[in-house]
Amino acid sequence: MISIRIQKLTKRFGLVTALDDLDLAIEPGELFFLLGPSGCGKTTLLRSLAGFYIPEEGTIFFGADDVTRLAPHKRNTGMMFQSYALWPHMTVAENVAFGLEERKVARDEIKRRVGEALEAVRMGSYAERKPNQLSGGQQQRVALARALVVRPRCLLLDEPLSNLDAKLRLEMRAEIRRVCKEFALTTVYVTHDQKEALSVSDRMAILDGGRIRQVGTARAVYRRPACKLVANFIGETDFIEGNVVSADRGGVVVETAFGRFYGVLGDVTRVPPAGASVTLSVRPECWTLSREIPERNGVKGRIGACVYLGETAQYDFRAGEQTLKIIELNPRFLDQSGRGELFASAAPEDVVVLTE
Repeated sequence: MISIRIQKLTKRFGLVTALDDLDLAIEPGELFFLLGPSGCGKTTLLRSLAGFYIPEEGTIFFGADDVTRLAPHKRNTGMMFQSYALWPHMTVAENVAFGLEERKVARDEIKRRVGEALEAVRMGSYAERKPNQLSGGQQQRVALARALVVRPRCLLLDEPLSNLDAKLRLEMRAEIRRVCKEFALTTVYVTHDQKEALSVSDRMAILDGGRIRQVGTARAVYRRPACKLVANFIGETDFIEGNVVSADRGGVVVETAFGRFYGVLGDVTRVPPAGASVTLSVRPECWTLSREIPERNGVKGRIGACVYLGETAQYDFRAGEQTLKIIELNPRFLDQSGRGELFASAAPEDVVVLTE
């Protein structure tokens, strides 16, 4: 296992700055995800780690080794791309062995390590098949085995599941996490799939404009987004504008069009002054509907459109000129029961105050 440290990294393509003075530390054995909107710099960062891009400024360390300007084949990384990139004329075993043969590993050692890698991804019985005889999920397992067999210092994954259907993606999410933890691999994983990141990662970084906007565990990033971009990118949320009445690291009081709201800071290092304009972020599942007037953090309105999903229902809650999205578990306010005036409320710990 190795750590990865990125210090003051800047990468430009002509006049475009893809990575802008970026700092990041990834712990040994961590399964770390990079997310963000298109063009945010996540793939550029991954390719810089692999050695395909050389940055104009900054350094990259694998453990204690400075690999910033080291050639890709000397970094000993395993890479999985969006496409499987398997040789169609080779068998599964030959595809997996290719990297070892390039490294002039002894034939007996190649056979043993190929067998171990295929068993690790549960493809041992498919060694003599050709790629066109495999399903998409099986081909992805072979690509993973090929990345593992060289015993990389770290594993780099570039949207590896984007070509799979929904069921296979679910299966491969768990499989990739199992293999990475079993091999104790430091892994950097680029994806645009939020559910993938939330369900698999140890930690994640949200990028925008070549900079990191927030780093944390899936729960921390989802529950306490540091800015509006993160709140909007990870999951769904309702935004309510307001002005600060009072604030400290323990909590914030905000005056809104719906009345006074009590919440918590998304970024405790940025305490807004009284009178500052802020945005409240409330996840749809954090609202509670009632006929009774709530003690605090209440919004009066009516249910508009409704989508029933069995265990949950999704409502468009019309409150004055704003429509809030509300998700109710074990729905009660359907059909006749949801007609007329209702109140939606949220606990203070579920109201995140964003200072941008």
